[in-house]
Amino acid sequence: MANLFGIIVSGRLVQTNFEQVGETQFLSVIPEADNINHVVVFLTGSQPFPDGLGGSVYFSWPDPLNPPTWQLLGNITNAKPSAIFRISGLKKGDLALQSGFTFGQQKLSHNAQIGISVEPLSQIQGQVANPSTEAPTVNSYVEFSQAMCENLYNFASSFAQSPAQMNPNPSEQYIPISTLSKWYENFSRRLQQNPNFWKK
Repeated sequence: MANLFGIIVSGRLVQTNFEQVGETQFLSVIPEADNINHVVVFLTGSQPFPDGLGGSVYFSWPDPLNPPTWQLLGNITNAKPSAIFRISGLKKGDLALQSGFTFGQQKLSHNAQIGISVEPLSQIQGQVANPSTEAPTVNSYVEFSQAMCENLYNFASSFAQSPAQMNPNPSEQYIPISTLSKWYENFSRRLQQNPNFWKK
């Protein structure tokens, strides 16, 4: 069953090198994981999960001095054969130890690890993953863009002065606040029409 799973890390080859470390537990190592922000875990398609089973996906950040601690990322099932997980927020200091949960024999590691535990769907559906592991959605990009634009507008407009208040400096150029307001309105409108317009 170990060839059932795969991992994608951006800029690297697909990994399908899961090792069976328990009756229903599988483990793969992600080398040099310091700069990894997201990981995709998926079923390779070689075979489906047996009926009524799925896989809980766990992550362990490297710590050369201690055995791995495991953080639940989420799950994959026959109905959801792949998932993107954000791991950048799971640095060692942020991990919550899953008490009593281990993958095979615990060893010290310098690399990140992905563990998949094959479990009944009823058990998987009751689990709650760390919300910081959810990959960003289009809505989160829209929210960020709007917040960034509002921050820029508020910052720039805090320096607004009327012509009577100004002491012009001949070495500086000035932009009317109405220009910034018009840009903000246009940007917001385009963002609502197509959240990915800025990628062009």
